[in-house]
Amino acid sequence: MSTPSVTLPVASSANPTSRAIRIFLTEIRYEVLRALRTRAFSLSSIGFPVMFYCLFGLMMNRNETIGAVAVAKYLLGGYAIFGSLGAAIFGIGVGVALDRSAGWLELKQASPMPPLAYVLSKVCMAAAFSLTIVSILTLLGVFFGHVQITSFEFLRILAIAALGAAPFSCLGLAMAFLVPPASAGGIANLIYLPMSFLSGLWVPLQFLPHVIQQIAPIFPTFHLAQIMYAALGASSEGAFSSHLFGLLGFTLIMLGITWLAFQRQEENA
Repeated sequence: MSTPSVTLPVASSANPTSRAIRIFLTEIRYEVLRALRTRAFSLSSIGFPVMFYCLFGLMMNRNETIGAVAVAKYLLGGYAIFGSLGAAIFGIGVGVALDRSAGWLELKQASPMPPLAYVLSKVCMAAAFSLTIVSILTLLGVFFGHVQITSFEFLRILAIAALGAAPFSCLGLAMAFLVPPASAGGIANLIYLPMSFLSGLWVPLQFLPHVIQQIAPIFPTFHLAQIMYAALGASSEGAFSSHLFGLLGFTLIMLGITWLAFQRQEENA
């Protein structure tokens, strides 16, 4: 009597690089889907810059100019940065803080998933929302504010908004590991709103008091906004290299604070 043989499936020895890429892409996909399905986040992060732009850029100042550039086009750059900051500070700062309180972050650390995949998925989510916000603002400006923008300018501001998600994401990570999860939302607003106003994103800096003009360069939003204004052909302050170094320095500082806060949390665990 012959015994039937059973063939067991052999684990495929996939390329480690392609396997890691699949993990990263899967994590990014589900993070973006989770953010879209969280209506309180997705609607507010997109709705606030759109609402303010419609009010101040398209309704109140639609026939005004700043230099040779229409206010509607100028504020398009400011509110694009405002939207990028909001997507990062709430999507990452508040999101990671809530993951900490729910124990989800510890579960991610215990899983075989590369640790960088979690962080990268958050950054890509913030970048995706930034691109969405810029696209919506541009369409509103073109169709309702008669904004004249070339395809090259549009691609430039898309790239600036996407790359700008990096320093803002680092700010969100630092906040997530420093503040109590229960108060993360309130502290995010205390960072989000004053930083936007003091950087001249809502009202051009030349119309604000001199003291605000003096302190504006300490904020990363100021440096990114000046790069954005230059890309739109509007007047900007400072050289491109100084703004780039300012953003890089801020990013490194926030990464250092995040690492120190994370190490302290691991020691106290």
